Amino acid sequence: MAALASGGAGRARLQGRGRLEQRDRGRRGGAGEKGGALTGPNPVDRGKKGSKLHLLCDGQGLPLAVLVTGANVHDIHGFRPLIEAIPPIRSRRGPRRRRPDKVRADKAYEAAELRRWLRQRGIASRIARKGIESKERLGRHRWKIERTISWLLNYRRLAVRYERHGDLFTAFLTLAAALICYKKLSRNTT
Repeated sequence: MAALASGGAGRARLQGRGRLEQRDRGRRGGAGEKGGALTGPNPVDRGKKGSKLHLLCDGQGLPLAVLVTGANVHDIHGFRPLIEAIPPIRSRRGPRRRRPDKVRADKAYEAAELRRWLRQRGIASRIARKGIESKERLGRHRWKIERTISWLLNYRRLAVRYERHGDLFTAFLTLAAALICYKKLSRNTT
């Protein structure tokens, strides 16, 4: 395998001798630089490029909106687009609502500016405060989000990001969220 790292001449010699298999050729193809749109240096993985998934779910854990940002983008920048992307909420009683009653989030989304923004829209915020509230109290509700993320990552295409184009990765993520909703809702109706 050390010959694969050498230039094209070593590769041609291995191909001529039949030692280089088809799967090795595909892996070695001219893919160029890794990364692409909606990626950034990961602060916990030696600066490798990566993506971060933001997810908005209902009370049962069904995904309502998804967002992809670079790994180095702070979580509060993904909060507003998720809240604004909420589809109309159907209720058995009364008219459709455009916003939820309350939003639960972990400490990464804690900012006074976001609390003010939610208050202006009439949404109660249940965001854990750094240094004040323990993580155990919010964990009673956050497990639903963690479970939904694991449902999304069961689709192999999303577990490791192969797409360079951020819009393609977001499209696959949205498709997976729609499939999860379809499976869970069709199971409840039958």
